[in-house]
Amino acid sequence: MSVQIGLSCRSGQTIYSRDMTLLLKAMPFFLPFAVKWASQQEQKILVAGVPLSEPYFSDARLMGVAHPERIRLLKVAQVPLPAGRVLRHAALLTRLFSRDTAGMALRYGIFIRSDFWQDRRIIAHECVHTAQYERLGGFAEFLGNYLHECLEVGYPAGPLEQEAIHKSEQVSRQEK
Repeated sequence: MSVQIGLSCRSGQTIYSRDMTLLLKAMPFFLPFAVKWASQQEQKILVAGVPLSEPYFSDARLMGVAHPERIRLLKVAQVPLPAGRVLRHAALLTRLFSRDTAGMALRYGIFIRSDFWQDRRIIAHECVHTAQYERLGGFAEFLGNYLHECLEVGYPAGPLEQEAIHKSEQVSRQEK
């Protein structure tokens, strides 16, 4: 089974370069919608989610999160798709969301699909993205960089995704 971690383009699926070029050009238009949606989702998670317990709290620190006490996890059957027409269209066109998405960090709010609820590697991976939000300065900065990498370089080759993959492997090595 192929599992997607994080906000990411679906690998192995053809997206025409013309569509990618159009999306890159349209980013200044749809990025504010993505930021608004992400911020709203984070608020929902912060209200309904649960704080990190051990060993996830220690893993978050290891992944570089400055404020792991702010993180909340929310168990979901499926990571939600944006409701807005423009953002939903962009997400579907780029395959940023799919049934295979196991987790998604929206700064301090993290969706975790229920069948991956206690998967340390997935939670650690999402914590790396939380650390990236902190380091880059927030929603607009992180999402702008991440989406640009996804559209320009492709998933999972972008530097932000590669950082999350490599850092979260530390947790897998510790468990052995």
